Amino acid sequence: MKNALIIGASGGIGRAVAAELAGQGVAVTGLSRADGLDVTRPETVDDVLGQITDQFDLIFTAIGILSGKSHTPEKSLSAISAEAMHETYAVNAVGPALILKHVPRLIPKDRRSVVATLSARVGSIGDNRIGGWHSYRASKAALNQIVHGAAIELGRSHKQSICVALHPGTVETPFTAKYAGRHKTTPAPDAAASLVNVINALEVSQSGGFFDYAGQEIPW
Repeated sequence: MKNALIIGASGGIGRAVAAELAGQGVAVTGLSRADGLDVTRPETVDDVLGQITDQFDLIFTAIGILSGKSHTPEKSLSAISAEAMHETYAVNAVGPALILKHVPRLIPKDRRSVVATLSARVGSIGDNRIGGWHSYRASKAALNQIVHGAAIELGRSHKQSICVALHPGTVETPFTAKYAGRHKTTPAPDAAASLVNVINALEVSQSGGFFDYAGQEIPW
């Protein structure tokens, strides 16, 4: 891997992955809201990514919200609101889809490339045994479908491309600070090292899959 594009580079995981890659000698380009890219404003995605002419061996998207300005994760069906669902979907599902729209011209056709998008284990329908967190779960399930579909399309034109959804574990960041509770958290640099190891080991046959920080496949 020679160069990487990190979208969401100002967040806890995005920043840590950028640092891990840079430490391995990878040339890293980072983008975030500070650079004018705000996935809740689609025109900014087109504007910022439309100005990039380089191609990357890795495009890593690390954007997402657990809760928005007006809501917290739902503990019951009675807590569901349209506003909360729209806000969560806009960032967690629509945002990455808008980024993926630009990916075909940002990755090479003549060599291996990886397009990795942060998802979450709670987006697995098969692994859902306790319910709750309806907006977040559903938005990540939608994201997984988008990633899977993107992998199929990219596989037709970019034969050596690998497009996957990744679960980073419960990482010690401001993103999870209010909700980790008794769950064990992993320092962001450690999580980043694990994710980069998974990315480096992925094979083309795994494109379209959903994997955790240890490289284990997660059920849909």
